[in-house]
Amino acid sequence: MAKIVKKSAAPLYIVALLWVIWALFGPMYAWWHFALLAAGSVALYLLGRRLFPDKILIVPDPEPEVKREPETTGNPEIDALMAERDRALSEMRRLNDSIEDETISAQIDRLEETTRKIIAHVAEHPGKLPQIRRFLSYYLPTTLKLLNAYDRMDDAGVSGTNIDGTMGKIEHMMDTIVRAFDKQLDALFADEALDISADITVMEQLLAQEGVGDGQLKMEL
Repeated sequence: MAKIVKKSAAPLYIVALLWVIWALFGPMYAWWHFALLAAGSVALYLLGRRLFPDKILIVPDPEPEVKREPETTGNPEIDALMAERDRALSEMRRLNDSIEDETISAQIDRLEETTRKIIAHVAEHPGKLPQIRRFLSYYLPTTLKLLNAYDRMDDAGVSGTNIDGTMGKIEHMMDTIVRAFDKQLDALFADEALDISADITVMEQLLAQEGVGDGQLKMEL
């Protein structure tokens, strides 16, 4: 527990009141008038201290701050991947708030959503991490670099050959970047699509052997 002393202001108010009353009604043209006023002020202050003592407040000690360890999956590579996700998505949100162009903003929304899905899928399937090495080492950081450049040039607030030309190139490139991110997400499902395709082929063959092919099903319906 900690003790906090809260001093009473009442004695000072009493002394101040004495000075106001003396200034209005008492003499103030000789030195001993001021000496008398000073003595009265000290006496009233001490009296006020007795009548209105300081208050002692007891407050509980603050709880020690518990340092939380960062969440971990137990896989250092996936932990690093999640940290990169948080950093990239935070930067995308910052850029989206800063860039006023509605088209660019919508494209950043799409990139943010796709990036989140890509990393979530790989976190669930760590064996696919090598498939997104280039995405993590080049496409994602380069995209953020281009968007940062666009944001800085947009904030410059001037028009010129270099600024307008570079911003135009970035705007034109954004459609391609969005498609590249979508393609990366789609590629992560290649193995599953192949497995499902094989399952469908086997099922079609078994159904055909049972005389329940496509045509038979249509006739029965």
